[in-house]
Amino acid sequence: MPSRILPLALVLLTLALCAAGREAVPVGQDPAIERRMMTLAQELRCLVCQNQTLADSQAPLAADLRQEIRELMQKGQSDEQVKQYLVARYGDFVLYRPPLKSQTWLLWFGPGVLLVGGLTALYLAILRRRRLLADEPLNPDQEERALALLSEDEGQPS
Repeated sequence: MPSRILPLALVLLTLALCAAGREAVPVGQDPAIERRMMTLAQELRCLVCQNQTLADSQAPLAADLRQEIRELMQKGQSDEQVKQYLVARYGDFVLYRPPLKSQTWLLWFGPGVLLVGGLTALYLAILRRRRLLADEPLNPDQEERALALLSEDEGQPS
């Protein structure tokens, strides 16, 4: 019985691997344009993944945008013209390093503001907790229990 299961398992595994395969990503014919496109794509953000560059992303939209960049470069547009086209179409968010202007302040300073706000909230919470604990004196029973626990600890080796 086990001798029949192994070939069946291998056939099923092979079919599963074939189903997971994809078509190769098309690459431009001109190596110079391909290098320019990949260099420029390192400076652009994938609109789907958002934490990857356009060059690193495997998302279908990223592949479409890389192809669009290739086509614009083949038409003779400079890297700056391609960037301007993408910014006009998708906004400054498509740039991995957006320019500092009033519309992008949140992108530049938002993480710092959140960090300072979080640290301030943590500091205030600690102060509040200290005040609450300092305001509550121990009643005689609690004080006696605390002293008993401390005296037990002194008798035991560390």
